[in-house]
Amino acid sequence: MESKNPVFSKSRNTQGQGWAGPAPTPDHLQNMYDAPSYAPPARPATRTMTLDDVVIRGFITLGVLVAAAGAAWVLKVPLGVAVGSAIVALVLGLIASFKQSTNPALILGYAIFEGVFLGALSSFFEARYPGIVLNAVVGTMMAFLGVLAVYTLRIVRVTPKLVKFVIAAAIGALGLMLVNWIASFFVGGGLGLRTDSPLGIIFSAAMILLGCFFLLLDFDSIEQGVKQGAPEKFAWQCVFGLTLSLVWIYLEVLRFVSYFSGDD
Repeated sequence: MESKNPVFSKSRNTQGQGWAGPAPTPDHLQNMYDAPSYAPPARPATRTMTLDDVVIRGFITLGVLVAAAGAAWVLKVPLGVAVGSAIVALVLGLIASFKQSTNPALILGYAIFEGVFLGALSSFFEARYPGIVLNAVVGTMMAFLGVLAVYTLRIVRVTPKLVKFVIAAAIGALGLMLVNWIASFFVGGGLGLRTDSPLGIIFSAAMILLGCFFLLLDFDSIEQGVKQGAPEKFAWQCVFGLTLSLVWIYLEVLRFVSYFSGDD
């Protein structure tokens, strides 16, 4: 008995007629096989680092450091507390350096503790040598602008050989300071690297110059990061490097100027 249902009737008609369209080609079948059964989700786009990212984060980091230093100055933080803050800053700095961290909390934490140390130390030097802090700040700014001009004009180019030289010089300088510190337990002034003497003046000048070379490496790292499309968060690591170099230069300029300042 034939069904009156039009759906069943249509199904029988189709089966009787067979495949009415053109036969698929092998290429068409292969394309159908290779086609994904679902549309993959779009991968989120990661914004690359720009020079503005470095500038903005630089102002934030240095602003936090200066604010912490100002608070330590006004509150007259004891040198004992300042030394403890310096140790914490050293630990955070080592973690950020070896892990190449881009964590803003870690870097800003370093800026806070380093700022407390710089504020207390600057207050101590200012009490002993009035006007020395302003001279040190101006000297650090001049060093920064001078190195920036040298880098922008390509007077000194950052090459792999220069990078190796700067790193080797830094290791050598830290080694000399360690030896000088150990020698100071047996001989007054140690090797004389940190005393008001011709050798101490030459060593401090060399340390200022070394800090300027580190600024060159920092500027090159920023430029290469922007050119190569580094992730936006890499700007924090660039700012951390700049902060380390500026702190190095400021401390050395502060010491250098103190050699030519007299007690009141």
